[in-house]
Amino acid sequence: MKKLLIVPAVLVIIACVLFFFFMPKGPDLSQFDFLKNPRITELQNQKMLVVEATGDPNTAGGKAFGTLFKTYFKIKGIPKGPHMPAPRARWPLSLDTPKSEWTGVYALPVPENTTELPEVKHAPEITVSLATWEYGEVAEILHIGPYTSEEPTVKRLMDFIGQQGYAVTGNHEEEYIKGPGMFFKGNPEKYYTIIRYRVKKQKM
Repeated sequence: MKKLLIVPAVLVIIACVLFFFFMPKGPDLSQFDFLKNPRITELQNQKMLVVEATGDPNTAGGKAFGTLFKTYFKIKGIPKGPHMPAPRARWPLSLDTPKSEWTGVYALPVPENTTELPEVKHAPEITVSLATWEYGEVAEILHIGPYTSEEPTVKRLMDFIGQQGYAVTGNHEEEYIKGPGMFFKGNPEKYYTIIRYRVKKQKM
């Protein structure tokens, strides 16, 4: 099974720019407590506003998330403020790839009837588009704590996937529920991140 872990330091930098975390009141975190234990579930495909950036995530990530949120807030008729969805990110390339060639796919869910994107100035190395993220069966778990301590949580999820007779078929995905604030990083022990992989049942 391919290793799909994300470098923890990269996650810290990326998470710091997520506007979702800047809200004075975050989501009701108790609703995610059931995900402290890994599970296999099924999710519907989701239309997404996607910003793709190639390059070292320590620099490209900030530009990508900045473009993502600027574009999102210019789209009419979608949830904003405390009702907006949490941002997500996927990492399609192996971590053996040199950082300068990494591709980060940063996204926010949008309604299915979203068909046009507003014009937003962005760096030439960044692309902005609408895309449907495929899901189906997924394995997911809630990580509570610093991004630097994610590895044991990911291992726990991977072990669970194998024990249930499944194999990973998709990229490493993270959904950022709660993290650093705009001016203060807060308590890293209370960060909430859903770690997710698309999976498929193995034939006996």
